[in-house]
Amino acid sequence: TALNQFILTTTQNYSYDDPCQKADVKKFASRFLPPLYSLVLIFGLLGNALVVLILIKYKKLRSMTDIYLLNLAISDLLFILSLPFWAYYAAREWDFGNAMCKILSGVYYAGFYSGIFFIILLTIDRYLAIVHAVFALKARTVTYGILTSVVIWVIAILASLPGFIFHSVQKEGPHWTCSSHYPSNYEKEWRQFLILKMNILGLVIPFVIMIFCYIEIIKILLRRRNEKKHKAVSSQLELAIQVTEAIAMIHCCINPVIYAFIGEKFRKYLYTFFQKHIAVYLCKHCPALHGDKLERVSSTYTPSTAEHDISIGL
Repeated sequence: TALNQFILTTTQNYSYDDPCQKADVKKFASRFLPPLYSLVLIFGLLGNALVVLILIKYKKLRSMTDIYLLNLAISDLLFILSLPFWAYYAAREWDFGNAMCKILSGVYYAGFYSGIFFIILLTIDRYLAIVHAVFALKARTVTYGILTSVVIWVIAILASLPGFIFHSVQKEGPHWTCSSHYPSNYEKEWRQFLILKMNILGLVIPFVIMIFCYIEIIKILLRRRNEKKHKAVSSQLELAIQVTEAIAMIHCCINPVIYAFIGEKFRKYLYTFFQKHIAVYLCKHCPALHGDKLERVSSTYTPSTAEHDISIGL
């Protein structure tokens, strides 16, 4: 995402050829980035941790969509858990050694690519459920969800290898940095290749797939005249806009909201979790907080309710 790339380039690519100019950049980064990272850490960690908890404890990973949501949350958490190191680096210099520089850079890129890839899979999942409903009954299974998730993680790890290989600790001026250093004989070629790879995998391919899927979804839904399907059209249009914004904004904080909390069934599970594990300690004498909503929600899970979740983006 745009913010992720901003974080990486700002915190990992200090160059001290012009000491005065770079000192100003470092001063700005040391003041601006740590508070930003702290906010992303708090909200992103809380949101994605709740997604993981509810998917595993309450929804029991019953569908392909649940599998993809879980992996998307995990990819976001990978990025989020590295933020304290980048916050420290932005405020001071790199003090964590060469091994941590490589590992955290690789983790960042793995989270970056896997997050985008799982957004694509969620879009395709929605496309199959609406445009190819009969085929989707056979294809949209937990088994296929697990298999495709494994493939996506392998691709994401392979795509992140250059970040792991080329990032290293180096003394630049008075500071230790963790930044990319390419072989001197092919520095220009490697830099151009990796920039091209990031734009193709992170922007061009996701954009093309999402545009195609949502156009086909809208075309199918517009053929159906009843009120329920018209509401679904509005919902899919809003989701298309939100997905696009997520790629250009703080996806690790926005994804739980877009892909989980907007679902009616997911909100009920979230309410139940709050009711049973948090509110009960805040107000032990409030009878309204001790209901059996979870049992009512769980007992009504049917294929039709699952399809309703898909129609609203879950």
